[in-house]
Amino acid sequence: MPKSSSFGKHFLFIAHPGHELCVHGWLETVRPRVFVLTDGSGRSGQSRIQSTTNILRQAGAEQGCIYGRLTDAEIYQAILTHDFELFLNIADEFAESLGRDEAESVAGDAIEGFNPTHDVCRLIINAAVEIARRCYGRTIANRDFLLVGRHDTYPPALRAQATWLHLPDDAFQRKLEMARSFQELGSEIDAALAGDLQVLRHNAELGANLTLQYNSLGLEAYRIECLRPADEKVIGRDFGNQLPFYERYGELRVAEGNYQSVIRYREHVLPIANALQEFVEQRSPLEGLEKATSI
Repeated sequence: MPKSSSFGKHFLFIAHPGHELCVHGWLETVRPRVFVLTDGSGRSGQSRIQSTTNILRQAGAEQGCIYGRLTDAEIYQAILTHDFELFLNIADEFAESLGRDEAESVAGDAIEGFNPTHDVCRLIINAAVEIARRCYGRTIANRDFLLVGRHDTYPPALRAQATWLHLPDDAFQRKLEMARSFQELGSEIDAALAGDLQVLRHNAELGANLTLQYNSLGLEAYRIECLRPADEKVIGRDFGNQLPFYERYGELRVAEGNYQSVIRYREHVLPIANALQEFVEQRSPLEGLEKATSI
């Protein structure tokens, strides 16, 4: 498999175990340090972090200091209760790792409005990158990638700014083998490789007026990997008058009695973004360098 000459200088921060599969070719090539916000346990309570550990070992990547830090239940509760301190501390810890280990680039989940944890992860990344720039004087490229959307949907006029990989057959087959070996995501991966979303197979009503441009092309679409220059506003994307998918899904689950509360963009996610923005603005330039030299 391809090897990178800059091992350790590239970072990957994802919300859930399994997201690394979206950029598996890049993972093999760059061998980043990988940070995972949650253990991916979902409603089952079963962690899937070991499956990601196996993928990283095969790819020659290494684990970061934040690795399956929270259960899904814990992060949903933190979002609902406005536990800002939790998110600020994680952003600060990630920023310190970026600065201390001289990161050159960061990649991670894009904001798509599909899952609130994915979007909050992006907010944390953006805040941490800006803190590392301010406090450690680092020049860090900040990139995102789609988890639900097709990677080849990036506007043609902007394509030259993105990092593209069109996987050769051997790398593509390794990616597919790793995906199919991820047992905890079996039904989701089967649906994705067939050009579908598992959630829509079980909740067809959510497909009406769907704002997500998900992969409907099937297997071959996953040969292309695109890491885009991230929209670095800590506040993140505003969904305007449209509800993000996770609100509609949450409403359905509450109506069925499976959830007690719906996570809302304006009520829950936007306040986290505002708290992170304020936290970034309070950080003094080169503060991190002063801290490092005093140790």
